[in-house]
Amino acid sequence: MATTTNYSWTTPDDTALVKDGASAIRSLGTAIDTTTYNNSLLPIVKTIVDAKGDIIAATAADTVARLAVGTNGQVLTADSTAATGLAYTTPAASGGMTLLNSGGTTLTGASVTISSISQDYKNLYVLLKNVVLSANNILGLRLNGDTGNNYAFVGISPSSSGSSTIIAGNPDDKYTLARDVGTLTTALNKGQIEFTITRYTDTDQVAIFSNAYSVHTNTDFQSTFFTGVYDCSAAITSLTVKPNSGTFSGGTIYVYGVN
Repeated sequence: MATTTNYSWTTPDDTALVKDGASAIRSLGTAIDTTTYNNSLLPIVKTIVDAKGDIIAATAADTVARLAVGTNGQVLTADSTAATGLAYTTPAASGGMTLLNSGGTTLTGASVTISSISQDYKNLYVLLKNVVLSANNILGLRLNGDTGNNYAFVGISPSSSGSSTIIAGNPDDKYTLARDVGTLTTALNKGQIEFTITRYTDTDQVAIFSNAYSVHTNTDFQSTFFTGVYDCSAAITSLTVKPNSGTFSGGTIYVYGVN
């Protein structure tokens, strides 16, 4: 028996007898019917995709569309607002620490502000390294540019001389961080300060924990440890560090997002 070119349907040979015509037509009709039905269930054609990585997704019942591939590192995510119910997104960082101010920011002038802080993390960790001030000073932190009386803290400031100072209350100039950093006015006398702001995207209160260490001379040093609270009305998107008076003469601030 002869067959068709594409689907191999059976057809009568040129020499087939006329009495077999009805059976041959019925067989051919059945083959066409089956093929047409099966193909109707598979309407997607290869021309629907245009580029490497494209996928086909549903936009409604029995309706499909092309979804273009995302960028390197993105993942496919369910998204009910997207036409296909899917979207390529950049995964949120998980675990560890991510430096938010690339390379750190030099401490210079009367104050330094880090703004547009990402909201993709749980806590903030801030490190001020090799701080040099123009005078014996108090170093402070302002959150969201807030100058209101919304900060409170308590801590202790011991030194190598054996004395300790209890510090408490609202900080000078509506700032909070490490008080009595000391005379950090030379290359030798540098301060190292760190603080953590927990759940910084909350909009009620955030806790602050700080440690500061400063070397005044080869034999004299001072540390400050405190816990504090900032009564906020919005998530923290910026922070400013500054001496209570004078200026920064050196150092770097690093702001990390922590999950």
